[in-house]
Amino acid sequence: MRRRFWAAGSITALGATVAGTYVGLVTGRLSLDLGVGRRTRPLGPLTVEIAAPREVVYAVATAPYAARSPRVLSEKVVVLERSEGMVLAAHRTPVGGGLVAVTVETVTFEPPARIGFRLVRGPVPHVAETFELEETASGTRLTYTGELGTDLGALGERWGDLVERSWVGAVRESFTAIRAEAERRSAP
Repeated sequence: MRRRFWAAGSITALGATVAGTYVGLVTGRLSLDLGVGRRTRPLGPLTVEIAAPREVVYAVATAPYAARSPRVLSEKVVVLERSEGMVLAAHRTPVGGGLVAVTVETVTFEPPARIGFRLVRGPVPHVAETFELEETASGTRLTYTGELGTDLGALGERWGDLVERSWVGAVRESFTAIRAEAERRSAP
């Protein structure tokens, strides 16, 4: 009888540990950088054509990090530290099931051509990304590229598949919002 009780308790404890680890990783509260079995993969490229001047697109894309950020963005992005050409920012992204991922990233600025992002804390140990802005005859081409790294070999790679879907989905949503606002600002 004691063995069954002990086994049931162990399974319950294991289930709680797995669930807690999952929630911690998804929300960014638990950030593991083991450096063991590191695998990287490309993110993107994603490209969107925007009928607006590059300076306008750049201003819209960097608005969440401005000294006076729009109020609507304050629930999604909080600047934790600011210096010349760079901020440290916390990004809040709903990930489903009532969970919200909080990632912390450095964001670097090279106006009006490039915005760089590097993960400091989040669901995986490594993400580096860029938004490149290129002038075109009809406005601006905004291109996203990046790299996502996971630890623990094949197990981490499967976790990376889940993170990548959510991560790239958030970038797509950002591109949609940037395009809409930049084109609105540039409308005659």
